Amino acid sequence: MPKSSPRASSWSSLWLASLVILVVQSALSSSYSSSSTYQRPAAGGKRAGFMGRTLVLLDVNTRSPIRVLNNNFLSLQLDPSIIKDGWLDFLSSKRLVTLARGLSPAFLRFGGKRTDFLQFNNQKNLAKFRGPGPDYYLKNYEDDIVRSDIALDKQKGCKLANHPDIMLELQREKAASTQLVLLKEQLSNIYSNITITARSLDKLYNFADCAGLHLILGLNALHRNPDNSWNTSSTLSLLKYGAGKKYNISWELGNEPNAYRGMVGRAVNSTQLAQDYIRLRTLLQSVRYYHRAHLFGPNAGRPRKNAILLLDGFMKNAGSVVDAVTWQHYYIDGRVKKGEDFLKTRLLDTLTEQIAKISEVVNMHTPGKKVWLGGLGPAWSGGINNLSETYAASFLWMNTLGVAAVQGIDVVLRQSFFDYGYTHLVDQHFNPLPDYWFSLVFKRLVGPRVLAVRVAGLQRKPQPGRVIRDKLRIYAHCTSYSNHNYVRGSITIYIINLHRSRKKIKLAGTLRNKTVHQYLLQPYGTEGLRARHVQLNGEKLHMRDNETFPELKPKTLRAGRTIAMPPMTIGFYVIKNINAYACRR
Repeated sequence: MPKSSPRASSWSSLWLASLVILVVQSALSSSYSSSSTYQRPAAGGKRAGFMGRTLVLLDVNTRSPIRVLNNNFLSLQLDPSIIKDGWLDFLSSKRLVTLARGLSPAFLRFGGKRTDFLQFNNQKNLAKFRGPGPDYYLKNYEDDIVRSDIALDKQKGCKLANHPDIMLELQREKAASTQLVLLKEQLSNIYSNITITARSLDKLYNFADCAGLHLILGLNALHRNPDNSWNTSSTLSLLKYGAGKKYNISWELGNEPNAYRGMVGRAVNSTQLAQDYIRLRTLLQSVRYYHRAHLFGPNAGRPRKNAILLLDGFMKNAGSVVDAVTWQHYYIDGRVKKGEDFLKTRLLDTLTEQIAKISEVVNMHTPGKKVWLGGLGPAWSGGINNLSETYAASFLWMNTLGVAAVQGIDVVLRQSFFDYGYTHLVDQHFNPLPDYWFSLVFKRLVGPRVLAVRVAGLQRKPQPGRVIRDKLRIYAHCTSYSNHNYVRGSITIYIINLHRSRKKIKLAGTLRNKTVHQYLLQPYGTEGLRARHVQLNGEKLHMRDNETFPELKPKTLRAGRTIAMPPMTIGFYVIKNINAYACRR
């Protein structure tokens, strides 16, 4: 029988010792408590006290991390439809750049369903796409865009603008009309091509560069020759232009290739896709500036039968060509009607099952290859109006980050930072939505080193044939080194309480009797789970101006105090000055 390591044994002994001490302390405090204090009668005649309370003991292994993730673990995505509805022209907005910079460092993937309808044209300005609407305001609107571009061209370095309110209002009207056209395309499954000009690429790269994001550009894999081989003419022109401008870009080819037959009636099998990626790698190496550029793929869809077969064939033939394997996951469809549907544990647990399927295929062909969640949203088809952009969807988002980190997913790309559908982080008034604030707090507090969590407490006995799913989800990381409010060695724990009742968490073992900083995020206002605003420790979060974030003030919990998690809330807790060995290096 193999012997356990001394390190593991010592941690286990400390855990058991602290557990016994806490039980004794709780029993004594119960014995000496005042007779006037109300105690709920124990069910079934059981003794009241420690075992009769809703109390969870929590400890963390501080000796070594179980995973070390990419520094850009939480990253972003923009959909190519931003070109068609006009919002690309507003990526120079000072406020929008500020919001994106708040989530840096990160990757910015420019891709989505319309990736495979992009065509590059090496011209500064084509005749602008005139969306539906009266010409009298569109002409003036487009003249304003041209004047804005001229003014930006005169700037050096980051090109930033403050767009007039009337200009933004006209853009919102245009975008609303164009979204109807895009929705019609989606429902009919007939998509029109989108031209990305040199000017468009300049604006996109300026946004990413100013915000401290690394751009990943998706290329059209459906641009095919008569023999079904990939047509590289548009891509080669794009590479040469980007190299001439010295744009530091990474690349991917296609989006959900397993769904091509349903989209355009033409399939690209795994062998052909692998050949296309090998050809793209050769093309990158032929352009001197990009000969070491990163390449990601194949960006397969949810791991059902067709996607798994495609991924398996791709990894067999071209697994060594890509720097990381990418795939997509969306939780639910548009039939969800209630905010509570986002809190269903069975729904949250689907991600763990999907990651296991993807990891099995990847490790079979290229053990140790990094896996990215290359497209992630609470719902597919652009999300669900009045739900995907509310506090309720944040449970899915935070659970995704926790599960992905524990399972070793190196990067999670969130669809979408801005504009497309109802799953974005920032709305069309450039105001942050709940998922943005959760992402900001995550970026400020959570580092890439993942720690093992150990929880003890009362649990229900499962009925025969029934699985008990955890409604209190706890994840731990080393605190972000870029946060200068905390010294190295601090730990950040984030807790998701899906229960309809308050839960109490007692820090045990190495965490016992440590000062804790609480960042409790709750819905603001009377809408509950449907709230579009968030409060931190009771204070509403909102931008002070176009360039200033609110101060994220923690609430200090004295050493030894029990953490009380309100029902259906999410909180971050920094354990200060713990000097954790896993977090000092």
